[in-house]
Amino acid sequence: MTIGQVAAIDLGATSGRVVLANVGTDTAGKDVLELEVAVRFPNEPLRLWNGSRAALHTDVPALFGHVSRGLADLSRRSTDLVSIAVDSWAVDYGLLRDGRLLGLPHHYRDERAARGVTLVESVVDRAELFARNGLQFLPFTTLYQLAVDRADGVLDLADRALLIPDLIGYWLTGIEATEHTNASTTGLFGTDGTRDTALFDRLGLASSLFADVIEPGSVLGRVLPGVVDGCQDVAVSVVGSHDTASAVAAVPMDPDTSAYISCGTWGLVGVETRAPLVHERTRAAGFTNEAGVDGRTRLLHNVMGLWLLSESVREWSVQDGEAVDLPELLAAAAQCPSSSLVFDADDDTFLPRGDMPARIGRWYRERGLEVPASRVETVRAIIDSLAAAFARSVRDAAAVSGIDVRRVHVVGGGAQNALLCRAIADQLGLPVFAGPVEATAIGNVLIQGRTHGLIGGDLERLRDTVASAFPPQRYDPSPRHGSRTA
Repeated sequence: MTIGQVAAIDLGATSGRVVLANVGTDTAGKDVLELEVAVRFPNEPLRLWNGSRAALHTDVPALFGHVSRGLADLSRRSTDLVSIAVDSWAVDYGLLRDGRLLGLPHHYRDERAARGVTLVESVVDRAELFARNGLQFLPFTTLYQLAVDRADGVLDLADRALLIPDLIGYWLTGIEATEHTNASTTGLFGTDGTRDTALFDRLGLASSLFADVIEPGSVLGRVLPGVVDGCQDVAVSVVGSHDTASAVAAVPMDPDTSAYISCGTWGLVGVETRAPLVHERTRAAGFTNEAGVDGRTRLLHNVMGLWLLSESVREWSVQDGEAVDLPELLAAAAQCPSSSLVFDADDDTFLPRGDMPARIGRWYRERGLEVPASRVETVRAIIDSLAAAFARSVRDAAAVSGIDVRRVHVVGGGAQNALLCRAIADQLGLPVFAGPVEATAIGNVLIQGRTHGLIGGDLERLRDTVASAFPPQRYDPSPRHGSRTA
């Protein structure tokens, strides 16, 4: 019997958690995978005046404080903590000089992104960028943010950029590195994981700004003395530090017949391929090639995700002066007929923070369409619009990749939303398998467990372990929609 304990630091765009997991095999040779969320904490962006406007930032030192306290508490309850690893959202970074953080990182939803696009496209166009990095155009990608920092003279002060999980890892170990799956989202590395020095030069960026690339399954270092109580000398391992990379590693799927939807603040919809697909058809469909665990490629499209719902609920709660009951709204929305007119969930108007219900209403009015008349109808419109966007992306993923998609797996917070899962099944005429909810943390701990010899096997073996430990909930399309392939 070999069972050990590992800790996953899982930082999402709106919240974070520290998870303790038991990983290994029992006396009967059966895989063991047990998770406990030790602590949850918010991740609310800050508006700070920068001399000309209120810019949006992430309070990463506060997040590290939550992480440190969570790990310290966890260490008091753990009898055999073998390893710690970090995953987070992509593209954002901290700038350092001589190892010191120069300021709070900008949040990717900050309005400066549009300026970065203009700066970069004065040097290199989108078609060439895609040929170099294989990425879907997203205005907040790291290279656009860095272009603004360069234009503002901020990079004159910096000698290092660390992506968010790499920054947390540096504060734990004192070791600077750039993890591969997250590096692949920056736009500055080729699809083979090597830095594109020619692109760095053309954009006026120092290629030395990023540390050397390190692969999932490595050990970064060990927790330094005095950093986290009770965790001194515990190994800090490297996993798929882009949270979607960890989530996809934990999808209990057959990649030859399945598509996935990692549904949280964002909806990441796609398939897993053995190699990047960098051709015009992929670019035209708006798909991205991001690095996955074990050399796989995540061919996916970004959809706005549950952000539409959470921002609406946040606005209604502000209006009411108390928290709005989302489960109650969803239950009522389930009794509404399907929305005959869905809105475009990918429209950039829904990207910033703000009054989401008002923006949804404006989208309908500008097109001469009937606006949802109540909160319940708005929730139903959001669910049906997301399902339509997800279904469209699944079909596109199948067409671009050539994969015969026969089932769809939904993981993350969206797996708990039965109305959404049923709507996706109906839109596609395919069965939807929902769960696990904590896929990101599960992928994180499984790669740690394998790194330290607690569990073995390839990605398929790890996914079998997930399916056994967390059997998914099946949603079949309603009879009127029938069954078909994507």
